[in-house]
Amino acid sequence: MKRLPLLVSLIVVLSVILSACGGAAPTKAPEPAVTEAPATKAPAPTATEAPATPLVLKYASSANITTWDPIASFSTEAAYMANMYEQLLRVNAPGSAEQYTPLLATSWEKSDDGLVWTFHLRENVKFHDGEPMNAAAVVKSIELAKEKAGASFIWLPLASVEAVDDMTVKFTLSYAQPLELILGSEYAAYIVSPKALDAAAADENYWSKGVDAGTGPYMLESYTPDQEIVLAKNPDYWGGWQDGQYDKVLVQIVPEATTRQQMMEGGEVDIVTSIPGDSYASFANNADYTVTTEPALFNYTAFFNTLKAPLDDVKVRQALSYAIPYEDIINIGASGRGTQSHGTAPNGVFPYSTDVKQYTYDLEKAKALLKEAGHENGGFSLRLTYASENSTEEAFAPLIKDSFAQIGVDVTIEPMQFSEQWALAKTDPANAQDMFLLLYWPTYSDAGGDNMYSMFYGSKDAPHLNVTKFNLSYWYNEDYNALWDSANALSGTDLAASLAKYTEAQNLMVDQAPAAFLFDTKVAIIVPNDITGFKYNLNYPDVRFWFYDLRPAK
Repeated sequence: MKRLPLLVSLIVVLSVILSACGGAAPTKAPEPAVTEAPATKAPAPTATEAPATPLVLKYASSANITTWDPIASFSTEAAYMANMYEQLLRVNAPGSAEQYTPLLATSWEKSDDGLVWTFHLRENVKFHDGEPMNAAAVVKSIELAKEKAGASFIWLPLASVEAVDDMTVKFTLSYAQPLELILGSEYAAYIVSPKALDAAAADENYWSKGVDAGTGPYMLESYTPDQEIVLAKNPDYWGGWQDGQYDKVLVQIVPEATTRQQMMEGGEVDIVTSIPGDSYASFANNADYTVTTEPALFNYTAFFNTLKAPLDDVKVRQALSYAIPYEDIINIGASGRGTQSHGTAPNGVFPYSTDVKQYTYDLEKAKALLKEAGHENGGFSLRLTYASENSTEEAFAPLIKDSFAQIGVDVTIEPMQFSEQWALAKTDPANAQDMFLLLYWPTYSDAGGDNMYSMFYGSKDAPHLNVTKFNLSYWYNEDYNALWDSANALSGTDLAASLAKYTEAQNLMVDQAPAAFLFDTKVAIIVPNDITGFKYNLNYPDVRFWFYDLRPAK
């Protein structure tokens, strides 16, 4: 099941390199000249090379650790996991010259029907514990991910994975899928040392000790829960190292955005995950920084309880969709960093399409539809819940309440911890919320395979929750399910045809309005001129930084 969405900060911030750890990379001292001492005397001491000062990147991060288990991981620890572990490939940012970057696989091919995929592995790669990376390790990792990963559902299409030889792996799917996207997932796709997996099977507390067993450029050196993480470079990394790359990364876990900003401005750290929303103007006007905004993988949805009157009437749901002030929600709730959603696929992620219809803010249409539904002048009340830890939802929920009041619909807003909100939604829908605000993002770069399925593909049995339990509108529509089935089957062989079917399915969904599709978020990125190498990739939303790419500017 997908991780419970936490309040995820949507702004990436980079800071000035500390003078103590910045500047040019340390240069190696020349080899000392060795002279032979006279045989009758003790050897004279020779000059020794002064130890090089390690280049340390200091990072104040909001991301805490749920688990160090790379199989179970399904939360914000991905910020560090992605620098320690690797998949067979990485999905590149939209607009890149190549769609994928080979990691532990160097090449691959698939059958014409999209069911059989063969991957050729990179030679001479070792895990951090010294074990060799080979086909057996890949098979063991993927089979365990399918069985028990936090995001195991991404492997539903997998029929089998087997070692053809020591450096070749064959995946057989039960139905065609774009396997590259699954193998490049932020979760449930890491290749892990078999030795560590065996140790973890024998000791349930193995990962809690703070160990890692990946192949990535950085290794876990130490961990103090809720306080500090130290990563050190993997000297045997297959990608090699160049002068100027960071030897260590010192992470301080700092929940408060204001404190992170103060640490950055005071020179205590070099980079931070985010700062308070009202602080961006000062950086935008600072010549030492470049501020940009980019599409993000997250979007906000307001589910309607379709099993509860009057929301079981499509006209009522359409009316409420017309009564939502989308622009105000973006401008006030997200400080302008967002765009109105086209369905449930986020901008930039397959199968996003501007051909998917949107509702406009039109109170007169809303009133007319309510009248057609037998609710002239409204006259009913709704219970809206949101995650109290989500400040964005806190900001825009009152806008929905105020707008609905103008069509005669009274809204009671109930903030609660997400765990409580989630638990309430799993009770009898007759006693649950009427509207559920949710921040969601696909587990891997296929919102058709995730968002469209997880959130709207209904089970035949009420309350229609599928295996992911995220169909929080309790909606079941046979036509939508059939269109999704067709689109999903095509996604592994014909993306254009798949996109057309997914678009048709989303338009049906928008028309039936089981939810209001509010906005796709944007990430504000503040990059200091003292750091180079930053690369934004919306396909990995929890990975603020790829430490291997960063270097102090010379």
